[in-house]
Amino acid sequence: MSTVEAARQTTTWTIDPAHSVVGFSVRHMMVTKVTGQFERFSGTISFDQDDVAAATVEVEIETASITTRSADRDAHLRSADFFDAETYPTITFRSTAVRPGKGNGFQVHGDLSMHGVTRPVVLDAEFNGSGASPFGHTVAGFEASTKLNRSDFGLNWNAALETGGVMVSDEIKITLDIEAMR
Repeated sequence: MSTVEAARQTTTWTIDPAHSVVGFSVRHMMVTKVTGQFERFSGTISFDQDDVAAATVEVEIETASITTRSADRDAHLRSADFFDAETYPTITFRSTAVRPGKGNGFQVHGDLSMHGVTRPVVLDAEFNGSGASPFGHTVAGFEASTKLNRSDFGLNWNAALETGGVMVSDEIKITLDIEAMR
């Protein structure tokens, strides 16, 4: 039995945070983008390439683990102005449906809960394949992305700029590069 055939028979994958990235980007001061990621997260993906519609995804992210390579900005993002990490320590995603797309692509529909608000989101996703690691594990790779409006989740802090516009855009781009193990 090939590794790929074995991977198709085993449908539950555990996200490996050491080899995965939960990242984001946001327009800053109307002219640049700030990128960041969350360092602590966990989750499972039940997936069979031959039956994508039966897939499920559950993820939990620790809001206090946000990093943008700026200690002051990270502290502000953890504060009540943004994530309020003490009150809302986690962000969760639970899939509600998965729809096949072209090639290895699919859409993951689900409920994103952040800052005390739950809203539906759709992730454009792709299965990158699976194989055996040199350490004896079978791994699978997934990529996903979406855009969301931060004010839909109660993340409303902003500052007006003298030149017009605002300090932080409302649109957030989310990117996921996931390696998972069975």
